[in-house]
Amino acid sequence: MKHIPYRYYLPEEKMPKTWYNLRAAMPEKPDPLINPGTGKPVTPDDLRPVFCDKLIAQELDNDTPEFDIPQPILDMYRIYRPSPLVRAYRMEAALKTPAHIYYKFEGNNTSGSHKLNSALAQVFYAKDQGLKSLTTETGAGQWGTAVAEACAAFGLDLTVYMVRGSYDQKPYRKDVMRTFGATVYPSPSDTTQAGRAILARDPHTTGSLGCAISEAVEKAVTTPDCRYVLGSVLNQVLLHQSIIGLESYEALLEFNEYPDIVIGCAGGGSNLGGLMAPFMRDTLEGKRKGTRYIAVEPASCPSLTRGRYEYDFCDTGKITPMAKMYTLGAEFIPSPNHAGGLRYHGMSPIISKLYHDGYMEAVSYEQTNVFDAAVQFARLETILPAPESAHAIRCAMDEAIRCRETGEEKIILFGLTGTGYFDMSAYASYCDGTMTDYVPKDSEILAR
Repeated sequence: MKHIPYRYYLPEEKMPKTWYNLRAAMPEKPDPLINPGTGKPVTPDDLRPVFCDKLIAQELDNDTPEFDIPQPILDMYRIYRPSPLVRAYRMEAALKTPAHIYYKFEGNNTSGSHKLNSALAQVFYAKDQGLKSLTTETGAGQWGTAVAEACAAFGLDLTVYMVRGSYDQKPYRKDVMRTFGATVYPSPSDTTQAGRAILARDPHTTGSLGCAISEAVEKAVTTPDCRYVLGSVLNQVLLHQSIIGLESYEALLEFNEYPDIVIGCAGGGSNLGGLMAPFMRDTLEGKRKGTRYIAVEPASCPSLTRGRYEYDFCDTGKITPMAKMYTLGAEFIPSPNHAGGLRYHGMSPIISKLYHDGYMEAVSYEQTNVFDAAVQFARLETILPAPESAHAIRCAMDEAIRCRETGEEKIILFGLTGTGYFDMSAYASYCDGTMTDYVPKDSEILAR
């Protein structure tokens, strides 16, 4: 076995030039999006007022295994990719585990997260189509920042609707987006019909990603030469995020390592779907057996572990297509805790289908438990993790402890999706001992 360095960057000549479409390997495809007006699967014409044409083609294609990455996107990727694959030696030593722990660190860009991988793709296709502006929503702010970066790079205007709870907790996220030229509104806002309707029902609501999606989609379809972009959930986003897994796959091959366990935090499913894509391909095609895939979500918004697998709207205003997914209900409003971007009411149809068919596992954690792991990780690995990423850290640590107890030398790979430098109010509440846990009652989830 080759020596495994602390931090490994894939050589540029081995950088992926294509994205991988995991749906091509799935024996049963995810159920199609449904037009709520017709009750039938959506067509490209149904989606054209919302998304640009190339993204619609990617969204609806279940069979093409690979999509070429356009050269302008590759040129932008080279600014911050490849991202490092890190062997967590200090964590292994602290946990006294025989496991080998690796993490793929996606925080080396201004957005501080993996979100830029898809933002660059979506904005490029919009620019290539001749569009003038875009709209989007954002939770903790990483996605909004990533789209603002991409719009600045390719020269498009951007309007962002930021979940009000995060808007208030993380004011500097808003200012980063504004620095890159975006206009940012707290959601729900009084700038859209959807926002005004939600505020009329609850003037003090802290909002949700579902609310913000409704506003962003409304803005897109009522503005000339404008389209909407989404940072998670959709097939196209998981496609673009496969760059994470493809790099990880090639890097681990260099050291004759292959993960026994792949772990990712899960809000809408983009980073986990991207990280696991080539490994899940091997599982589905029978090339490897025994790899476990674990989705980790907050106990405050547990769509996989407590949701229902059914068709539901992707937004609170119920103006989007319906997706077959694990969902807490389009009207579910999560508590304004520090789970950040992991506050969407549903889960990617790809992730949902794989979980429903038994290819994946899911766990949830309360936030104090998650921040215990975040602080330990920061002190050991010198990176302050985002609250979202800390969910994956918590699970990876628990799996490594289990290896210590059984004596198994397993290979654990998890996604460190970003940094937590805009989440200091969360770390402050943890350090001050004022952080609390909230787990929704069944009545809050099922009341719809």
